[in-house]
Amino acid sequence: MNFLFDKNFKKYSNPTMKKIALLLFFFSKFVFAQTDFPIDTTYTVKSVYLKVKKEYPHVSIVQPRKYENVNQKKEIVYKQINSRKLHFDAYYNNSNSLNPAIVIIHGGGWKSGNKSQMEIFALEMASKGYSCFNIEYRLSPEAKYPAAVFDVKNAIQYIKTKAKKYNVDTTKIAVLGCSSGGQMAALIGTTNGNRTFEDTNKKAKFSSNVQAIVNIDGILAFKHPEAKEGVVAGLWLGGSYEEIPIIWYQASPLNHTDKNTPPILFINSSIPRFHAGRDDMIAVLNKNGIYSEVQILQNSPHSFWFLNPWFDETINYTTQFLNKIFKQ
Repeated sequence: MNFLFDKNFKKYSNPTMKKIALLLFFFSKFVFAQTDFPIDTTYTVKSVYLKVKKEYPHVSIVQPRKYENVNQKKEIVYKQINSRKLHFDAYYNNSNSLNPAIVIIHGGGWKSGNKSQMEIFALEMASKGYSCFNIEYRLSPEAKYPAAVFDVKNAIQYIKTKAKKYNVDTTKIAVLGCSSGGQMAALIGTTNGNRTFEDTNKKAKFSSNVQAIVNIDGILAFKHPEAKEGVVAGLWLGGSYEEIPIIWYQASPLNHTDKNTPPILFINSSIPRFHAGRDDMIAVLNKNGIYSEVQILQNSPHSFWFLNPWFDETINYTTQFLNKIFKQ
């Protein structure tokens, strides 16, 4: 079959091939699984690296390290909605003692990314004596807020029911997230026991409460002088601020911060928009005598946690904080 290849984008003079090219373009952005739910593939470790490298030419992608003291179990089903199954990957220290747990939420603007992107992070923390769980949750192309929040809360409940299997101390659970995952982690932690965000699994034996939060460059308020949230946030929340201001308010962790909020660590880039509401939240925490830490990685980009030279620093701050909360 003869056809011409266009320099601009895969367009072909042959009508059949032209249609194929358009389909290829579409599927490069959204992949549909057998269960017919859309998957946005635009946010990847490689895409982050290529973007950051333009301004920081000496960066590199963190490579996996092997640890003999870490067990791995992947694609564990924790929840099923009709034919749709949600999974997590477990990385846990193989010591005989019960360990604090870290429930890890990937970023990607609530619409992209996947749990495997946090594998190296989870392995590193597991090697230091933690049981880590990378959570798959429904993204905005599949389900709007608050579906993803309920998913992660259900994952926490499930992990608690399997605590012995993964060496988990159920009284020491931290929720950690990066970027949009950081916003979710803070929302999950600040809504411990909040009936609006009550466990959706009525038969659950355990609550979804957590005892610590690690927010890595995630916003704390959607509508805030420092925030620049727009279309992407609206896609997840179900509309613009002008259309649904109550939902934008409800989804902001700052608005749930009170005396019941657990200790929190903020690890931030030097870009103000990614910690919108943080200082206001700290003021509430201080008023209620709740411990918090802020660690800013100077001259760092967003999504720094995937890259050298910032990865080890991020791990160190996380370890020091969680050791202080759970082990001292």
